[in-house]
Amino acid sequence: MIEAIRHPIHLEHREFQLDASIGFARYPSDVAAPAELFNAASIALHDAKQRDAGISPYTQTMRRTLERQQWMTERLHRAIIERRLELYFQPQVDLETYALTGAEVLCRWHDPEWGWVSPGEFIPLAERRGLIRLLGDWVLEASARQWSDWQAAGTPLPGRLSINMAAQQFADPRLTEHVARLTRGVPPQALALELTESDFMRDPDQAVMITQAMRQAGYALLIDDFGTGYSSLSYLRRFEADALKIDISFVRDMLDNPHDRAIVQTIIAMANALGMKTLAEGVEQQAQAELLAQLGCHQAQGYWFGRPLPAAEFAATWLSRQG
Repeated sequence: MIEAIRHPIHLEHREFQLDASIGFARYPSDVAAPAELFNAASIALHDAKQRDAGISPYTQTMRRTLERQQWMTERLHRAIIERRLELYFQPQVDLETYALTGAEVLCRWHDPEWGWVSPGEFIPLAERRGLIRLLGDWVLEASARQWSDWQAAGTPLPGRLSINMAAQQFADPRLTEHVARLTRGVPPQALALELTESDFMRDPDQAVMITQAMRQAGYALLIDDFGTGYSSLSYLRRFEADALKIDISFVRDMLDNPHDRAIVQTIIAMANALGMKTLAEGVEQQAQAELLAQLGCHQAQGYWFGRPLPAAEFAATWLSRQG
């Protein structure tokens, strides 16, 4: 069927080629009653759409996975509405002085029944199920409150709070006004907004327009996971980012892998040429930090410097040192 559907269709002077996804279920091996076949096949179709082959037979594991995703969506929505999520903060340091230069905001979720739910599971789910804007708004508001609380307590955060932005958030042409409203009371210079390389390349022209407006308002902009996407150098120049974050996948093996080291060195040279700073992610060894400094990287974060901590522990560990 797929081969037949993929056969080119000629209309006037143009040629079209269709792709198909097929999910199927069988009675009685897959379901107990014929009436359940359509539902089972629909679940298999959902799985097939995520596979390169485009074909997927039904399994009970698929149903359990789909049910868990539905339950998680409902519980996550309630957790956001009831403000039961938590913010953790990971220090970012200067590679020459090891002084604190800011912190990345990370979202954590502890469910009363399931315990800690991995961000690697619930954040992609929020993106797929239409909750990412709601989640992103909560993170912005909560980050602004925490920044103000540290200020009021006499332990201000040096540098900036870095907040991750999803592609759906960045699709809002009035994003600058939206962020300013949610973070009222926090000067734009105290915030850095992070967008992954692959996300801003979804609509680079719009991303350039929005980021220029945000730069004019005073917000810093970082391109996260740099080196893993396919950004155009012409767009990178117009994007006017303040810094490139070197992805952990290159930092992890740079001591032993000359190719990864060369990529890191190239990213740093590229950023310097464009007037941007560099921040390396996932630094877990002193040797990595030393090599990054030798290569000219400006800042870094990772377990070698400090793990993500709740606000109170972060303040006790890092902010009380300042001054």
